[in-house]
Amino acid sequence: MRTPLTSIRGFSQTLLSSWDRIDDDNKKKFIKIIEEQSNRLINLVENILTVSKANAGNIIMQKVYINASIKSIVPMFQEQYKNHKFIFKPQKDLPPARLDDDKFQQIMTNLIDNGAKYSPEGSAVTITTELADEMIVIKVIDQGIGIKMEDGDKLFKKFSRIENHLTSKTQGNGLGLYITKQLVESMNGSISFESEPGCGTTFYIKFPVYNEEEVLKCSQKS
Repeated sequence: MRTPLTSIRGFSQTLLSSWDRIDDDNKKKFIKIIEEQSNRLINLVENILTVSKANAGNIIMQKVYINASIKSIVPMFQEQYKNHKFIFKPQKDLPPARLDDDKFQQIMTNLIDNGAKYSPEGSAVTITTELADEMIVIKVIDQGIGIKMEDGDKLFKKFSRIENHLTSKTQGNGLGLYITKQLVESMNGSISFESEPGCGTTFYIKFPVYNEEEVLKCSQKS
């Protein structure tokens, strides 16, 4: 949090103390930096709050139709990343899962956003769903530079970022994938990935199919 706060304070002080001596182009540049760093700080605070809520067990489980949930957020990325393609390939008649829909959408938002953010312009991010062994499997496939095997252990760790020429150009706080893993596991799911440097990365998320009998048993116990 110190880095964005330092930038905001520094450029604000410069504008206040030297307003008459700074030309309009630099004023706009400094204000743009303040805006970007403010957004970065907001994102960091929201991520920290999400970690706290996930750790506190603030999860509301319900019947969720995953295809519909994913379909509702894809247009947001098409608007945000106009130079990327977003392809959704759902399995028809996919049964529902038992999830917190808001948390599930946050999981998908984090993974799709990462896929676009760390991939070259013009590339595609593909999302697929399928049923396998009574588990709903969601794949998020990008065409980025991939992840080295030796970096795999730190991928889901808190405040950890993998350094490469794309991450150095993209601001982040190393919480996105950590939060994603916490949320997935809090809803009885699992997350893993496969990657090959230069050939992109595929994230796999698995959730159990919604089971009416299990839900009734849980409600009777409570």
